[in-house]
Amino acid sequence: MLKTMLTAVLIALGSQAHSADMKPATPVDAELQQARALISQKNWPAAVTVLEPYVLAKPKSADGFNLLGYSYRNQRRLDEALLAYKQALSLDPDHRGAHEYIGMAYLQLGQMDKARQHLGALDKLCLFSCEEYRDLKKAIEAAAK
Repeated sequence: MLKTMLTAVLIALGSQAHSADMKPATPVDAELQQARALISQKNWPAAVTVLEPYVLAKPKSADGFNLLGYSYRNQRRLDEALLAYKQALSLDPDHRGAHEYIGMAYLQLGQMDKARQHLGALDKLCLFSCEEYRDLKKAIEAAAK
């Protein structure tokens, strides 16, 4: 009986997902995929060459600005990284990745108080902890030693 009910629910959900009044799934963003692949290879300059025109074309992409900031930060271009992270957070104040990464940038600049502010923001955003919170907390603890 339970198996039959579950099957019926799954069929109903599946048919709803394909109904005409549903919005189509968001298409995969090729530029962000390419940038993420370059970042995974630690090819920061190439990632920047993809991301700079991307954020100009899509100025409301918090993910684009976050990845651009990450790429700048890994090249030690900290002023540019901070600007990119701040833009990401202005677009999406709850962007956990941007909070983590800007906190890391502040640590690199020796600004522990600002790093802790972003740890506090992550603490509020992550109900039961999250990777971004744990990573930034660990970095802050290491920097404090």
